[in-house]
Amino acid sequence: MVYKINPDECISCGACEAECDNKAISEGANSYEIDPMKCTECVGNASSPKCVDSCPTSAISKDPASKETRDELLAKWKTLHPGETPKA
Repeated sequence: MVYKINPDECISCGACEAECDNKAISEGANSYEIDPMKCTECVGNASSPKCVDSCPTSAISKDPASKETRDELLAKWKTLHPGETPKA
């Protein structure tokens, strides 16, 4: 599963955007948003989801509508970072 941001809990602080190595997080109209096509749950980048770890309000959670295996997430990461070696 990839992550999503609950707009009712997001305080638009930007902490999560700065932590996303995939550039999957951007400022939306009322809160920050995660692009599911770029979110890899930090597979390839870190051992845990950096956006979740940095969010002061716990506004970020897994999106049950978007289930992906670790192999699928890693394949997506490789597409986003061609030629790089996964870090995690």
